[in-house]
Amino acid sequence: MTLPRTFLDRPLAHRGLHDLSAGVVENSMAAFEAAADAAYGIELDVQISADGVPVVFHDHTLDRVTDRTGPVNALTVETLGKTRLAGSDDTILTLEQVLDQLGNRTPVVVEIKDQSDSALAGAALDQETGRVLRAARDRHGSDVAVMSFNPQYIVGLSWLGEDIPRGITSGTIDDYATDLPEQVRRDLAANLYYEAAGAGFVSHNHRDLANPRIAELKARGAAILCWTVRNASEAKTALRIADNITFEGFRPA
Repeated sequence: MTLPRTFLDRPLAHRGLHDLSAGVVENSMAAFEAAADAAYGIELDVQISADGVPVVFHDHTLDRVTDRTGPVNALTVETLGKTRLAGSDDTILTLEQVLDQLGNRTPVVVEIKDQSDSALAGAALDQETGRVLRAARDRHGSDVAVMSFNPQYIVGLSWLGEDIPRGITSGTIDDYATDLPEQVRRDLAANLYYEAAGAGFVSHNHRDLANPRIAELKARGAAILCWTVRNASEAKTALRIADNITFEGFRPA
């Protein structure tokens, strides 16, 4: 299923409408509330806790935006829930908490972060994320979609049904981990797994939207999102090809 209009008629705030100078941290409830209040959609990230719960956090380690160090997946959801973000009053939330609080106020695109250190953790995060998304859709009528750089995660969520769109996050070869074989990186950058994954949309690096494969997918009905646009000039250029932008650092019209 491609993305419904609701995902395309408003820009998507990257990790919420965050502004560290104002004390609003990425992937925090404050950032998500700010995005919803400003009538933006939301893009957020999920990692997995040590006890198998999807939590809303971008990095694999806690070091950059908390006062803790080490892998996110080394701590339980209880401990993560007591971990403050960048000295703010916000703490790390579960995906379920975020979607329950947002209800159906604004569309949310969830990116499942690749668990390259553990195939088991990746499969668990994939399936638990799907369970939470299905529950949010059924409970609140939430407009939710899911995507990942890892096409296998999208294949694994084929059971979600047609009302929860699945997509591929993609970019140039340099956007993929260097520990992957070079040919795999090239294939991922060329979106060669799109059809096999059963995807309905792509979120592609905005600097590479002229890639012929993006034009091909768009012509065949795929919705094209892009990441991460940081000013009005970039937005104008991206929207010549993309159907919508994922943005941060400014407020698009």
